[in-house]
Amino acid sequence: MQNMLRSAELTTTHLWFTVRATTPLALDMYSGAALRGSFFHALWSRFCTNKSATTCAACPLNEICPVSSIVAPLREDNVGGQDIQRPYVIIPPREGAHYYQPGDIFSFGLTIFGHIVNLLPYIMLSISELEGEGLGQRLDENNGRRGRFHVEQVEVIHPWTQQRQTIYTAGNTVVNAPIISINVADCIDRAAQLDHRSITLTFLTPLRLVDREHLVKRADLRPLLQRLLERYYALERHYGNVELVLNKEDRDHLLQQAEAITCSNDQTTWQDLRSYSNRQKRATPIGGLIGQATFTGDLTELLPYLLIGELIHVGKNAVKGNGWYQLEASH
Repeated sequence: MQNMLRSAELTTTHLWFTVRATTPLALDMYSGAALRGSFFHALWSRFCTNKSATTCAACPLNEICPVSSIVAPLREDNVGGQDIQRPYVIIPPREGAHYYQPGDIFSFGLTIFGHIVNLLPYIMLSISELEGEGLGQRLDENNGRRGRFHVEQVEVIHPWTQQRQTIYTAGNTVVNAPIISINVADCIDRAAQLDHRSITLTFLTPLRLVDREHLVKRADLRPLLQRLLERYYALERHYGNVELVLNKEDRDHLLQQAEAITCSNDQTTWQDLRSYSNRQKRATPIGGLIGQATFTGDLTELLPYLLIGELIHVGKNAVKGNGWYQLEASH
């Protein structure tokens, strides 16, 4: 199985934005949806050359457009329809629901996948629009407008080594090659250093999984791995090695391995949350499991995938920051 993963080409590049509130600014408990909307509108405002198109799908330029490639990718030949996995995930601020006074500093992240890193200059050049878009709740003290902020710094970080590379300081883009990225081989090498019999996953944002038409409301490795495999190989196909496919025999083998793993300490809780969808014009549920769960058993073949999942997120609303977990060896 690891030999197959060695031919993987998907990379993850982790951007970390440090910003300063310039007006009162209020964020909800999980602000990933708001941040995703701000990034979309910033890119759309700065680079869309056909704003009369009702959607990216309706635009004849979508195949060559950086806006469509980053935030609304389409593929005519995609199984199950045009939409494919978005090539990024949001990392929301860790403070959760928070009210920021002018001058307060906070941070959030954006992880981009595979060859989309080549479009990084478009993201950096849309920062002024991102600042002007506003973020969070509409506040009376802002005359009904969202809070504003100023981007102080953007770094590329390595989430395991904490290596950092500054690529933007206020008003000055300093993108230098090579940008720090993580590849699947790094996940395989890290997995070899971990305990193969016991791990703990800390779910930092809600993990929302549907398994056999039911929400998963307790920590269970098999449905998590099943969704993770689907997501990872879809991302690999569109942004990494297009020929890397997990056959049914290998998939079933991995799921059997996961089925044999025991959750020996489940400290997760279910958190109900809702997010308003402008597209659907209604609130949609985005809640899920948060907290810690320890899994024991033979994890040897599963660890590389679980480390990949730490980087790409898993489950519903992953692009908004849900399904973000961190893995550590249990003691």
